[in-house]
Amino acid sequence: MKKIFSAFLMLTFALFFAQEKPMFWQDIQNFKKLDLENPPAKNAILLVGSSSFTKWTDVANYFPDKTIINRGFGGSRLTDLNDYAEDLLNPYQPKQIIIYCGENDFADNDKLKADVVVERFKTFYKKIRAKFPKIEVDYISIKYSPSREKLWPQMKEANKKIADFMKKQPNSAFIDITKVMQDTNGNVRKDLFVEDMLHMTPEGYRLWTSVMNPYMK
Repeated sequence: MKKIFSAFLMLTFALFFAQEKPMFWQDIQNFKKLDLENPPAKNAILLVGSSSFTKWTDVANYFPDKTIINRGFGGSRLTDLNDYAEDLLNPYQPKQIIIYCGENDFADNDKLKADVVVERFKTFYKKIRAKFPKIEVDYISIKYSPSREKLWPQMKEANKKIADFMKKQPNSAFIDITKVMQDTNGNVRKDLFVEDMLHMTPEGYRLWTSVMNPYMK
């Protein structure tokens, strides 16, 4: 009976501590494991952000002459990049950081004002600059996923304000992927998305690559 009770207590504690771990904690541990197994190269291009990067598992094939470190974690918001900034930045010595994040902030709260997301981005940008004052830092515009059409007005406002901010920063750029994802009538091409109308097909990534290439160090 004592053994059964002890096993029950151990299971209870395990479940309790598992529930106490913050969101995306495991993703960060996975990154640490990857870095231990394969020490990250210096002077690489560091990608940080949400699932549009996470699902770009073959990103190195799109940029064969570049060294890429992909640290996107699906579902993340700019608040998460801020929470885990030390874990996302400290292990690396990149020559460039490219960010794709913000879409999930709006999806998490459809009443969220664009200014809130912009301030979240500025906070993360400042954290990057505190560690890397002179490297190139670029932000990819929030894409207009068909499944999130009702959020497009806030996203467009956020894109404009982040673009304005980045134009004023040294060694920084706003990479606008909006037009390349539109058809000749200016509508978002749904064929660039997989069935969920949120994540992209290889053709979508190919188009991103065509826009990103001039910015890649």
